[in-house]
Amino acid sequence: MTTKDDIQLNRGLQGVYFDRTETTFIDGKEGILEYRGYSIHELAKHSNFEETSYLLLYGALPTQAQLKEFEAELKASRNLPEQVLDVIEIVKDSHPMDVLRTAVSTLASFDPDRSDNSPEGTFRKGVRLTSQFATIVMAHHRIRRGKDPIAPSDSLSHAANFLYMLEGKVPTPETAELMDRDFVIHADHGSNASAFTARVVASTNADLHGAVTAGIAALSGPSHGGAAENVMQMAQEIGEPENAAQYVKNLLAAKERVMGFGHRVYKAEDPRARHLREGVRKLSEEKGEPKWYAILEAVVEEMKPYARRGIHVNVDFFAGVVYHLNGIPQDLFVPIFAVGRVPGWTIQVVEQYRHNILIRPLLVYTGTHDRPYVPIAERG
Repeated sequence: MTTKDDIQLNRGLQGVYFDRTETTFIDGKEGILEYRGYSIHELAKHSNFEETSYLLLYGALPTQAQLKEFEAELKASRNLPEQVLDVIEIVKDSHPMDVLRTAVSTLASFDPDRSDNSPEGTFRKGVRLTSQFATIVMAHHRIRRGKDPIAPSDSLSHAANFLYMLEGKVPTPETAELMDRDFVIHADHGSNASAFTARVVASTNADLHGAVTAGIAALSGPSHGGAAENVMQMAQEIGEPENAAQYVKNLLAAKERVMGFGHRVYKAEDPRARHLREGVRKLSEEKGEPKWYAILEAVVEEMKPYARRGIHVNVDFFAGVVYHLNGIPQDLFVPIFAVGRVPGWTIQVVEQYRHNILIRPLLVYTGTHDRPYVPIAERG
């Protein structure tokens, strides 16, 4: 009989490899992130969300013809069924992540490939969901303010269309490019909590909508998706750059976390962070609010001594200010994370289906044994 003393416990499954992947490579010690073998630095500089999504899903960069066809599929999928808009209206007072989860679950009823778990069927569903997530988030934001949703554009890029649906204004190319870059660097990140959740659900042979709905629920937890929102709150509390040093000192003295620093995987700087840093500086100047960038830089300066302990800036540190400067309210920050993550969740589910085994880890029992049953009449 195996006893609890014979078992090595890996709480949170830390350091446990449960499967193989051809999609995303992460070296947390060196700060390396690759999609399908391509450095995130190359993709953030030279690619866009549509091309990166194609790469994640199909394993190779598209030709011009393939990308054009893929973009057309995405644009054709942007509209939501009226019934889904009705559901959003019913639950409009809920948190945007709860609305997103409910709407995605509802979409399953209207997807022609709902019961098709083949790679081809799952890819088609994933492409539709990639477009529909953006529409859900912005439609809900309009509806909860008593306004009609803005119909998605049939010509703008994914990122530009997302921002367009906020107030009906076409963003500047520079603003759209920064939002696009944000989607690229969030498109996948290995077996994080939401992706693992989606794979657990897929391992039961549930459909993509079910797996993604569960992924949304996992992402909604503040320990996974809430950091960008917390960083923006921190920046607002600091107020001015000259207050940053004392604010950080007070946090550390109270043994509290400085939001946007540290990562479960990375012990070097998060390789995604640098690709938003310069964009925040330029966007701050474009919007006439340079103090936000200055506040963030002041916090980074104050945290430099902690880099030797492996506590570095992460991607969420700059993301929240990007969203804020675009006029996006803080409770939409996590849904934006989800908008960019759909291709990653989709390919994770496809990989799970390909060599499927029910994910069923064990628990170490630490309770008592052989307790005698006492009839209820005799219990004191």
